[in-house]
Amino acid sequence: MGKGKVYLVGAGPGDPKLITLKGLEAIQKADVIVYDRLASPRLLKHRKPGAGTIFVGKHPDKHMMKQEDINRLLVNLALEGKIVVRLKGGDPSIFGRVGEEAEQLKEHRIPYEMIPGITSAIAVPAYAGIPVTHRDFTSTFAIVTGHEYPNKTYSKLDWEHLAKGIGTIVFLMGVANLSNICERLISHGKSPDTPAAIICMGTWMEQETITGTLRTISGKALEANFTSPAVIIIGEVVRLRDKLSWFEQKPLFGKRILVTRARSQASELAAKIEDLGGEPVEFPVISLREPSRPEAIRALEKAVSCLDLYNWILFTSVNGVDFFFEYLTKHHIDIRRLYGAKIAAVGPATADALRNRGLIPDFIPREFVAEGLLAGLEEHIRSGQHVLLPTANIARKLLEETFSRRGVHVTKVDVYENVLSTEGVEEVLELLRDGALHAVTFTSSSTVNNLLEALRQAGAVNPQELLAPLELVCIGPKTAETLHKNGFSRYRTAAEATIDSLVEALQAGAGSDSFF
Repeated sequence: MGKGKVYLVGAGPGDPKLITLKGLEAIQKADVIVYDRLASPRLLKHRKPGAGTIFVGKHPDKHMMKQEDINRLLVNLALEGKIVVRLKGGDPSIFGRVGEEAEQLKEHRIPYEMIPGITSAIAVPAYAGIPVTHRDFTSTFAIVTGHEYPNKTYSKLDWEHLAKGIGTIVFLMGVANLSNICERLISHGKSPDTPAAIICMGTWMEQETITGTLRTISGKALEANFTSPAVIIIGEVVRLRDKLSWFEQKPLFGKRILVTRARSQASELAAKIEDLGGEPVEFPVISLREPSRPEAIRALEKAVSCLDLYNWILFTSVNGVDFFFEYLTKHHIDIRRLYGAKIAAVGPATADALRNRGLIPDFIPREFVAEGLLAGLEEHIRSGQHVLLPTANIARKLLEETFSRRGVHVTKVDVYENVLSTEGVEEVLELLRDGALHAVTFTSSSTVNNLLEALRQAGAVNPQELLAPLELVCIGPKTAETLHKNGFSRYRTAAEATIDSLVEALQAGAGSDSFF
């Protein structure tokens, strides 16, 4: 067995989108990821199937694993032939002990690469609206460890130079020694009125910032009970925060929001939540797959064998479009056989999915629900005509039954199955019990039913009680009806059945008293 390789990767300061492209590529090909407390766990979702994870996080007063043991672990994993990512918060070469790890790898002739990360010393102040340099204030800055013990008789730091020769000073790992840091700077000539800030959990959803002066900042941090991780910044640039603060001003800042859509569709909603400052927790309670029941497969085969029979094809979801055309492609069925049929889409997202396949819908209702299709198509679909309805195994029967009563020949086929997924439910249940979630989004009735069932299977005796205090936001009236049937009386409904409208409802909720 050949030796593996170790990638020493900087994860950035917390926001998972601040990792470099090269760092992300390393994560995606790793066999095992050895990660720290300050590396965002959300980065782990990018690992390949089957890749292992090992947590070796260090707290200021407690280490999961000593540094020597981490060094040995990296060596042993590489000797097993594995591709290893050592994922560390910020930039691993700034107080990250990456040099020690690299020395051990070099000693054992193990190939390695250092992949820098965005350091918290610059990124965290920026997320608080404080640039470390500014032409009107200073062109110099220093990054300093704040981890020296206050009772140390000898300091490696040149306090006089820091106090008199540096414009902006950034201290990392210094929250426990903040009082001593301020006293040292003042005693070496720094004005006690120099602006200062401390930023806790910088770039994370929980980011908090306190500003003051060298004289007051220590007391303010103590009063606010600030703990690690925190970045301290001292200098005139701190004055810019009042003008330049941006991250904490986002409409969903500080909100952790559960996204229950199927994994294949969750990314769009999650990205919009992130852009607005929220933290999406993706928990796809729906798994989508091809039909498995023999009778459903036979019905689908029969329906597509006579595509030229249909006058209309009605698509009620993006999933219906995707699975229908994937079936045609898989079975070498020419799309041109649809030439005689008109096509209806339930809403703009479904219409876009059709356009992406080169098909322009003939009809989109004003109201993006099945009832809208029924009302709008009443004058277009006549008795005796043939309609194909490619949908899910659990789809409502409203379209099929209503058109059939009107004398229309309706062929409803299951092009995909919507089944319960419980992967990750234990973590979600823990967040709910800890009060760490603020809102839940529902994009269909099945997301409501499946979330409740998943929580029950994980041991929640009364999942409604866990969810009731949260801001519940649903995409349309049918989803709202399902919430009501399950005992919920307080929820928000999007004005239109679109993701953008759902996000607008989330923002409206963020401004209410119920969205704590």
